[in-house]
Amino acid sequence: MKINRFISIPWHLLFILTVFFLIFPIIFALGNSFRPLEDAYNEVLKIIPLQPTFENYSTFFESLPVIKITLNTFIIASVVTLFKVITSFLAAYAFVYFYFKGKEIVYFVLLSTIFIPFTVTMIPNYLVVSQLGLVNSVWGVILPQLADAVGIFLIRQQMRSIPYSLIEVAKIDKVGHWLIMKDIVLPLVRPAVTASGIWFFISAWNEYVWPVLILKSTDQYTLPLALQMYISTEGGTNFTVAMAVSVITMIIPLSLYLLFQKYIIGTFTSSGIK
Repeated sequence: MKINRFISIPWHLLFILTVFFLIFPIIFALGNSFRPLEDAYNEVLKIIPLQPTFENYSTFFESLPVIKITLNTFIIASVVTLFKVITSFLAAYAFVYFYFKGKEIVYFVLLSTIFIPFTVTMIPNYLVVSQLGLVNSVWGVILPQLADAVGIFLIRQQMRSIPYSLIEVAKIDKVGHWLIMKDIVLPLVRPAVTASGIWFFISAWNEYVWPVLILKSTDQYTLPLALQMYISTEGGTNFTVAMAVSVITMIIPLSLYLLFQKYIIGTFTSSGIK
């Protein structure tokens, strides 16, 4: 028993070290967001501010339309999440409970899109959005993100665990597909749907590359784009304000993950086992 405990000590130390490196950027950003710029540059790795100040947050709120930027971010994340959840659920239901020729091939082709780099689809998507006149609009950011192959995969894997006898009994009683989805399937896969929705929301909230291509004016910016204004070569580097924006940006997605982490972890675990 003592030998096993002795062997486990290095693993515990490695685990603690890994956790430290993972949470250090969060603590670093939080601490420096309350520090004056001079103090932050003089002692970069110092975390706890000796003279806390809200000047960095006030600078951000005074220099940009923060409410509008936050609303843009929320609208994009919410609409993208809603459509991805709906399309993922409907597509997963079709792949599990409908029978049509070439279903497995279609599913394989759909799943293979996960491995296509964003740089491949970036230019075609931009041309489509440009032709529709949606450049510098939040809807231009939303349009190419209405479906997600990962969500289809996760929810489909969860649906496959439902005993098909439940569906057969409902069909014998002449229950339509919409009622089957609403009253039988959805309650049983709600953890997977919830986890996928939170994952979609966090990804859309933190997205940077696609919005920076589409959104041109400051009032259309999202929070990740507002962050780059304080670290770009054009506008100079205001380190402590950038940390304040980082804290504001991560509050909502981090809170959502902490609230629903059991659904997210459980969904990925069950999908891998299936």
